[in-house]
Amino acid sequence: MTTTVKKGIQPIFIIGALFFIFGFVTWLNSVLIPYLKLACELNNFESYLVAFAFYISYLVMAIPSASVLNKTGFKNGMALGLVVMGIGALIFIPAALTRTYALFLLGLFVQGTGLALLQTASNPYITILGPADSAAKRISIMGICNKVAGAIAPIILGAIALKDADGFHARLAEMSPAAKVAELNLLASRVILPYAVIIVVLLILAVLIYFSTLPEIDADKEDEAVSMATAGKTSVFQFPHLLLGVLTMFLYVGVEVMAGDTVISYGAYQGVPLATAKFFTSFTLLGMILGYLVGIVCIPKYLSQENAMKWFAALGVILTLVAIFTTSYVSVLFIALLGFANSMVYPAIWPLALNGVGRFTKIASSLLIMGIAGGAVIPLLYGALADIVNPQQAYWIMVPCYVYIFYYATSGCKVGKSTAVLKNQPVI
Repeated sequence: MTTTVKKGIQPIFIIGALFFIFGFVTWLNSVLIPYLKLACELNNFESYLVAFAFYISYLVMAIPSASVLNKTGFKNGMALGLVVMGIGALIFIPAALTRTYALFLLGLFVQGTGLALLQTASNPYITILGPADSAAKRISIMGICNKVAGAIAPIILGAIALKDADGFHARLAEMSPAAKVAELNLLASRVILPYAVIIVVLLILAVLIYFSTLPEIDADKEDEAVSMATAGKTSVFQFPHLLLGVLTMFLYVGVEVMAGDTVISYGAYQGVPLATAKFFTSFTLLGMILGYLVGIVCIPKYLSQENAMKWFAALGVILTLVAIFTTSYVSVLFIALLGFANSMVYPAIWPLALNGVGRFTKIASSLLIMGIAGGAVIPLLYGALADIVNPQQAYWIMVPCYVYIFYYATSGCKVGKSTAVLKNQPVI
């Protein structure tokens, strides 16, 4: 595949800024889940509809996003995605003023729609921006931008939204009905200022992207080996390794979101005060940052993309089992450490799944973005299991997910590939 992108730091810098925004907005959900559980008086299952509403938009909007990109190109598509995210953040203001959970969920869905468009453009962009065997390294750099923002976001929003949250239910029980409503309305209003700031930042960045010198790339051109491999192909569904990669993405994002978005509530279940637990998502994301640094140093010189994915998936199984069979801070710590295990999976999925798809790159990218809907489904299943059994035993749902990720890294990424494409793929 060829590209007209000029090598240099500016495109990396601009896409890095976008990944920072992805991380900041996405990982606010880890605070919104316990926050809305308090403000809107929800059970576990209802509270995890936060993740569902946000991530299901990737399933619904990924294919339309590819159509939009075909018309706008990558750069203008990114600017449009930021505007849509701003509209989603705007919906949070009337949602907070009326304390209407359905409006909060609508705002999250619209934000996810904007992110689906952004990620459909930016992930293949950074994948194609340089040599295929170092794509995971470039995505790791983007991951650091994403997770630094993700580590900061819950601390900032947690300090505002979850201030004095410990013992909130006990205080409410002692209030009159009118005082209780007033207290809940006051709690709901705490998110208005943070989301107003987010709106302004998103719109400013949209303007900067629109007028930037970020070059277009031609994702439809193919090198000789890929052209031979795709000759006679009429549909993206004729690439088995891609379809298996979409399932891998679905399961991976599910466990990544669970590790970050459930750890605060799980800490509270294990008896950790919310004043302390609100920092746990940041620890999870710092673990991911550490893993990305390992990837930047080691890939592809010391470790192939496939091997990184394989061994980190195996680590995910081990950490999950330890969390299930221990208690208190130790158990919560091992859930947080899943951030490190997750770090090298997402950067490897993209180059492995897109390898050899040639002119089908845009629609293939859309399918992978649809896989991000795993962040909607798997945490919701966890929430249902947590209500039926308990939040600790519900983590069993993660084990088969990591086992499948291990399979994809070992052999699933090669299924159906031609010899020519495999020769161009990094050696394991």
